[in-house]
Amino acid sequence: MHCSLFHNIGHDNNYSSLLHCCAEEKEVQLNQCVAELASSVNTEQSNDLSDDETSNDNASTYSCHSETQLGDGGGPNGSVESSEPGESAGVEKYEEKLLQAIENASDKAQQTRINAFQTINEVLVHHYIPDFLDDRKVTVMDAVEKSLRRGKGVEQSWAARIIPLLVIQIEALEDIVELVTVLKPVLLSTVQDGSAAYDARAKCCAALGLLCFVGVDDLGEILPLMKVLHSIFAGSFLKGDNSPSGASNEAGALHSAALSAWSLLLTLLPPGEFVALLGGSAGAGVVPSVRQLVGMMQSPILEVRMVAGETLALMFELGRHHDDEFLEEELPDLIEATQKLATDAHKYRAKRDRKVQRATFRDVLRYLEEDISPEISIKFGRQLLVLDTWAIHHQYTCLRTALGFGMNVHLAENAFVREVLQLGPKVDEPRRPYRSEKAEQRFINAAAFKARTISRGKNRDKRSFALN
Repeated sequence: MHCSLFHNIGHDNNYSSLLHCCAEEKEVQLNQCVAELASSVNTEQSNDLSDDETSNDNASTYSCHSETQLGDGGGPNGSVESSEPGESAGVEKYEEKLLQAIENASDKAQQTRINAFQTINEVLVHHYIPDFLDDRKVTVMDAVEKSLRRGKGVEQSWAARIIPLLVIQIEALEDIVELVTVLKPVLLSTVQDGSAAYDARAKCCAALGLLCFVGVDDLGEILPLMKVLHSIFAGSFLKGDNSPSGASNEAGALHSAALSAWSLLLTLLPPGEFVALLGGSAGAGVVPSVRQLVGMMQSPILEVRMVAGETLALMFELGRHHDDEFLEEELPDLIEATQKLATDAHKYRAKRDRKVQRATFRDVLRYLEEDISPEISIKFGRQLLVLDTWAIHHQYTCLRTALGFGMNVHLAENAFVREVLQLGPKVDEPRRPYRSEKAEQRFINAAAFKARTISRGKNRDKRSFALN
């Protein structure tokens, strides 16, 4: 028994020695790692600025862009130059992706074309690259036109989505005029094609509105276009027996898109011209009456109700700029209808729909009663955008619908967007660190912390052994 006990004690001592050796080996390896990292950091800091940045190949193109600011200068082949190699690697990545998508947009296979339009949409949403597009806009424009003329359904929808992004990115006036000349006829044809899919027609309405908002300033061209859009959203007017329209959800989405595009063009009209159209025969079929829009507010479709309410507020804002007592006789019925929607508590509507509707119509009601427009503040970077009129609020909404999650990028960099929203010239902001830099610094700190903990723990063990 004693022999067995001594044998176990010897075995335990050997095991402890083995553990101690392993710990020392790990500590040596960790110290070497920390030393190498510190040496590499010092070496990188001593290099030129053009050599101290590295790109994260595993990071997405959009993440790289969101962490950096692209330069203004144009490089070879229209690419955007940058003094940061990590940033340049990200730029080259999405440029190659965009070039391949532009080539695939004319492919014979429909699905390949759809995928190409989706890729082009993603890149143009998240990047402001007017110089890069300068030599390629004609190719993109031709591919979009062919898909709108010959494509069906989903292909037409994605092709139409490219148009607002293209016209927002192009800077030269003559190029915008060419874009309007080529794409406006095919958009009008698709919008009025009753056999086309509702979604495709809705996307074409949005594209048509933004295209002409940017590229058309002649009232003689704007009014016929507004008349076409009026004929589309008239499908959500009250029926002859004053009952709400029975339009389907897909048709309702088309009607709301057409009314939204119509409202965007309305912001281009001088107040006096608008008031004359509303009260004269020339406005028949161009400007809807207040009663017709109140009828649209009774639609069972949320988007139709909300756009109708915001359009009424926009019309009153424009009219009051010309006449302080604009349509005073219509106000009592309009306020009553708006008040019902601002306090709507019907359980058959979704909870989120009720919440959004009440918030929107509370703002409309306050404006109609007190002439106070809602003030919305939007912070991006270190800048602040304030939407304090119904006109600028609707312009922002249309741009946001086209740009989606890339809105902040274009608010900061896009000259046209900044001009429309009265943000002034572009403001240069300090560059934020790359994600790769942050991850490397975290790794260095973690390794140093671990080495320090092991070293202190070892010293504590020696002190306690000496005391014992």
